[in-house]
Amino acid sequence: MPIRVEDDATDPRVTVLTIDRPEARNALDPEHQAALGDAVFAFESDDTKLVAVLTGAGDTTFSAGADLKRLIPTYRHRVRAGEDPPWNFGGFTATERAKPLIAAVNGHALAGGLEMALACDIRLCSQNATFGLAETKWAIIPGAGGTVRLPRAVPLGLAMEMILSGEPIDAAEAHRVGLVNRVVPLRELLPRALELARSIADRGPLAVREARARVLDGLGLEHDEAMAREHAAFLRVMRTDDAEEGPAAFAEKRPPRYEGR
Repeated sequence: MPIRVEDDATDPRVTVLTIDRPEARNALDPEHQAALGDAVFAFESDDTKLVAVLTGAGDTTFSAGADLKRLIPTYRHRVRAGEDPPWNFGGFTATERAKPLIAAVNGHALAGGLEMALACDIRLCSQNATFGLAETKWAIIPGAGGTVRLPRAVPLGLAMEMILSGEPIDAAEAHRVGLVNRVVPLRELLPRALELARSIADRGPLAVREARARVLDGLGLEHDEAMAREHAAFLRVMRTDDAEEGPAAFAEKRPPRYEGR
């Protein structure tokens, strides 16, 4: 199976998406690209699934991005023939999502691999991880959000260095500059990512989605407009049944029973 889609063993609200092509450093050929897009779409469309974790098969590479032997040549041929086809990875690097996606970076996240990690909401990595946008080495540029998201995730000078030189940084540097939330031993990476996913899944699902949307939306807005949209979202959430259930559960010292309404 090109992309493994599995429920978390202890919480079916959490989905694990694994790029399963370790023999090619989990690079995406056309088949894996399509399968990843289908898997992300299915997760987004399933109301019973609240959080997903994206990782790579094996213990050395999260993903090397696009398959330089198959995906890139096919795309380049179409462009040189005069077409303007979309360029993204699994759809989610180019389109909006509603649900949280956590990257469990189990090794090298290079080129499109880093762009996929950047498109996730939260990033954890193993100690052997590296992060780089190597496209200029092959006379192309990052085209799935790399030049947009990396400068928003790390200092501008470092983003410029990584993009223009194509040289990667290691896990310790990625954590120091805030590219990843935490660095853990490889054997602990997926369990830690799943622990975080379960924690998010326990929260009010409508509140999580609205809060996530307001954070991302607010990055591109003037302060007053961002505040106004936050207030409107606050009112929407306060009108929900879940917003009544949460404080009631707290007062009664019991776990809340959220129904997403």
